[in-house]
Amino acid sequence: MDIEFENIPLDFKDIPIEKKDNIKKYNLPRKVVFCKKCVIPNQRPRITFDKDGVCTACRFAEYKAKGIDWEKREIELIKLLDKHRSKDGSYDVIVPCSGGKDSSRVAYELKNNYGMHPLTVTWAPHMHTDVGWKNFQNFIHSGFNNVLGTPNGLVHRIMTRLSFEILGDPFQPFIYGAKSFPITIATRFKIPLIMYGEDGEVEYGGDKKIVDRSGHNITNDMEKHYFSGLGPEFWMKYGIKEEDILPYKIPPINEIKRAGVECRFWGYYKKWTPQENYYFSSEKTRFTANPYGRSEGTYSKYASLDDQTDGFHFYLSYIKFGIGRATADAAHEIRDGHITREEGVRLVRKFDGEFPKKYFKTFLKYIGITEEHFWKVVESFREGSPHLWEKRNGEWILKHQVS
Repeated sequence: MDIEFENIPLDFKDIPIEKKDNIKKYNLPRKVVFCKKCVIPNQRPRITFDKDGVCTACRFAEYKAKGIDWEKREIELIKLLDKHRSKDGSYDVIVPCSGGKDSSRVAYELKNNYGMHPLTVTWAPHMHTDVGWKNFQNFIHSGFNNVLGTPNGLVHRIMTRLSFEILGDPFQPFIYGAKSFPITIATRFKIPLIMYGEDGEVEYGGDKKIVDRSGHNITNDMEKHYFSGLGPEFWMKYGIKEEDILPYKIPPINEIKRAGVECRFWGYYKKWTPQENYYFSSEKTRFTANPYGRSEGTYSKYASLDDQTDGFHFYLSYIKFGIGRATADAAHEIRDGHITREEGVRLVRKFDGEFPKKYFKTFLKYIGITEEHFWKVVESFREGSPHLWEKRNGEWILKHQVS
């Protein structure tokens, strides 16, 4: 997609590169160990390992396979939907939806298998990929109403640059909107049920105390689990105006409570398997995998395809935590029983940390920086993780690799 960009105002040109001590910031263990069952290291924020060296995400996968009564969860789901189902065909559930494989399945099943009347809500990437836009349109034209939220383009670009330089994650402004915008629409139009996909905090290895929660605690979860501990207000100290962060914020809590909004996870009621979601959505909503084959940095071709900045989110994760896109994909597929750990190790060693060059020039232009500046920022975060990286013959090498 060829996009023309206005210049970022001069006020935002000379932001100092802040070197971050990631061990202190994320409380990462200095000794790197890998899960005995999958390929995830203990560097993932909030993940823990048990005495047998197995991560919380793998233990949750075992719980999904053997410890959950899915028939009982089905009864819970039907009871929840009966409570909210409209009698006149008006909207009765909001589904945050990008047109990707996961959200497409949730919306399709709610409408066609459970008789609900979903309004799908999308927080727009500013740099849609061609396949992402195609999937979004295919989804809508397979039978869904949609509200598309597109924030101020210049503000979003500035926040993306700030987030890249200060957090080492250009994706954070998008995450604000993707989580907050559906709650805003639900509150404004008094549609009290929001059905998100999976609970990432338990699926990917977070707080083990919440494995049986059915939904978000809106007041606590957003900033702690999804906003890197920094809400949208944080960026006001860098010149973002209060009115410009409104689209990124959830409504006041008293308004949310007055509208009776509750956020639930489809993955609590239905066993969550990304690969099966891909096959399902390919058939039902004409979801298309990456036409170029695998995505950069991994071996898979059907996840996180919408936005041209996706690859830089995963690449900076590799720099900060030693966890790239292939590690994330392989870990989940090992837990789902689709590949063995040995296969996962080989895939991680082959693809993890591959640089996302396809959209690199566009990304630099989008946030208004030079290639030299990009690498200065990357190096500042790499130097902030000295327990992970060392220089050998002028090249940065991970000290620890999965085996």
